[in-house]
Amino acid sequence: MAASLNDLPIPKNLRDSAVLVPVFRDEAGELQLVMVRRSSFGIHGGQLAFPGGKHEPDDASLLATALREAEEEVGLAAANVEVLAELPSLAVPTGFRIAPFLGRIRRPEVWQWQQREVEEVLEIPLRHLADPLQHTEEDWQLAGWPTARRVPYYRVAGGHSLWGASYRIIQPIIEPLLLGKWDV
Repeated sequence: MAASLNDLPIPKNLRDSAVLVPVFRDEAGELQLVMVRRSSFGIHGGQLAFPGGKHEPDDASLLATALREAEEEVGLAAANVEVLAELPSLAVPTGFRIAPFLGRIRRPEVWQWQQREVEEVLEIPLRHLADPLQHTEEDWQLAGWPTARRVPYYRVAGGHSLWGASYRIIQPIIEPLLLGKWDV
């Protein structure tokens, strides 16, 4: 069996970043999670992620970073976000400490995203991720990894895989969200 993703080394000097974990109820009352599929360039090219990015000196806080990035990347104005919780931060092997913020959003009529950074905006039913048939693990060998790693992930419509930091952020809150821990 391959080594775990958790075995990848974390650099000592981490750069702060923040993401928004946007959720909303659709017209049928179903809970939806909003994610982006990154453009093909860069270290996270093509991966599913939450809107977010690096903390900038002009950002008043990490929450301000998450809200600024959400507006820049997918056109989600801060006025359309109600922050429900600051989720546990996590460090990743690419050298970032990520501060995630769960937010209930008022969905725009049409998503308008920054095409240089975002390939598409996805609305993923939370019940889909809660379905055990959509959760699996495989051994992957990615560029830069010295050996294959065991990667847990969710299968998402369109043949996408939700894994890595985004997986670690959403996995522990799927059930509490569906059980109504937060008023979404």
